[in-house]
Amino acid sequence: MKNPKNSTIIISALIIITALSRLLPHLPNFTPIGGIALFGAAYFTKKYWAFIIPFVALWASDLILNNVIYAQYFDGFVFFSSSFYWTVAAFAAIILIVSNTKLLNKIKPINLLGASLTASIIFFLVSNFGVWMSMYPKTFAGLMTCYTAGIPFFWNTLAGDLFYVTTLFGIFEVYKYYSNKSEWSYNNL
Repeated sequence: MKNPKNSTIIISALIIITALSRLLPHLPNFTPIGGIALFGAAYFTKKYWAFIIPFVALWASDLILNNVIYAQYFDGFVFFSSSFYWTVAAFAAIILIVSNTKLLNKIKPINLLGASLTASIIFFLVSNFGVWMSMYPKTFAGLMTCYTAGIPFFWNTLAGDLFYVTTLFGIFEVYKYYSNKSEWSYNNL
C-alpha cells in the first residue's frame, strides 16, 4: 500500500501545522518552505494538491505574520508581501523540479538529503534573485553582490529544510507503518 487510508487528510494536516510553525520564533530562513514543498510533492497522489494545500497554508501563515506579528512594518492590511511572490516562485520550482526527477521516487535518507539540498539551492537562487530585483543595482555585479550577501542565510535554509524534511517524512512514514499493520491498535502505544 503506497499511502494508507485518509492519507490526504493526514498529509494536509501535517502541512498546515508545519506552515503554522513559521509563527514561532526562529533563525532567519530556518523555515519549513522547502520541507513542505518536498513533502507535498512526494506524497500527494494528485499533484495539484501538492501546489494548492501548501500554497494556501503558506499564504495563511503569511497573512498572520504580516498582519499580526509584523503589522508595525506595513501600512494597512497585507494580502501578499512583496517577497511572497518570490517565495511562491521558489516553492513552485521546487515542486516542479523535484516531481520531475527521481529524487523522491523512493523515500530513502540519501534521496531526502539530495532533495533537501536541491530545494535549498532553488530557494536560495530564486529568493535572492527577488531581493536583487528590489534592492541592488540591476547589473551582473549587483546580482553577484546580492548572492554573496545571501550565503550566510543559505545555511539556515539548508538546516531548516533538513529539519522539516526529516520531521515531516519521519512522522508520515511512522504513520504509514502503523496504519498498515492490521494488528496495530491504540493499545500498542
